[in-house]
Amino acid sequence: MSHKFLDIIDGTDPSAPRWPALAHQGLIMASAVAIALETEPGLAPWLQSALYWFEALVLVIFASEYALRLALAENRWRYATSFWGIVDLISALPLFFLLSSNWAALRTLRLLRLVRVLKLLHTNRAMLRLQAALAETKGELGVFAILAAIMIYVAGVGIYTFENEAQPEAFASISDSLWWAVVSFTTVGYGDIYPITWQGRVFTTGILFVGLGVIAVPTAIITTALINVDLRDSLEEDIEKDIRRDLKKDLGPLHRKPTRRN
Repeated sequence: MSHKFLDIIDGTDPSAPRWPALAHQGLIMASAVAIALETEPGLAPWLQSALYWFEALVLVIFASEYALRLALAENRWRYATSFWGIVDLISALPLFFLLSSNWAALRTLRLLRLVRVLKLLHTNRAMLRLQAALAETKGELGVFAILAAIMIYVAGVGIYTFENEAQPEAFASISDSLWWAVVSFTTVGYGDIYPITWQGRVFTTGILFVGLGVIAVPTAIITTALINVDLRDSLEEDIEKDIRRDLKKDLGPLHRKPTRRN
């Protein structure tokens, strides 16, 4: 019964009505609205008190739900270290800091709970495909993550070498130059610091082309993996349909009524 209750609030029980899951997600959205209202200046004391007690109620519900999910999990450690388990835990932790103003900022961590809104969009299957694709490409992605870290460091050292004398305030150290490297490597380009020497500009041109490649290749790898997972799932579905059709065809004569002979 408890497992069915969790399926109902997650919206994964096809036989259950949708309103409990919608109410659950509505509570999450209301919590986000309450966080925004708390920052409004000049709130009436009664409204401040109402928001405080509403927040306490939401945190108690989140903590109770996490305890219930942890208690009912077949493998508690696996659930506790899973993505959704960590989200549930972070959503419940601010309850312990509710009475302390020094920890007030941690209460906003429960906004991670908004990720569960995806379940209302029936994206469970899509999430599973994405997880499968990431699992299949974790080796390649790890290599490119290491390559990106090395290239960012090289870019930081390089731009510091070329621009430190010309812009001692903007590129005061390699640590400061790493900020420029990250912004340039990801092609964001805030424009707060930029090279002014011709050597630095030539170096930046090369870094931008390398950055495009390092970002584009992992994207292509994940896209290809998603396509492969989708094709594999479609193939498995087609095979299952063929097996069912063949079984129905083979078992069809067994269900026919025998005809009378004259």
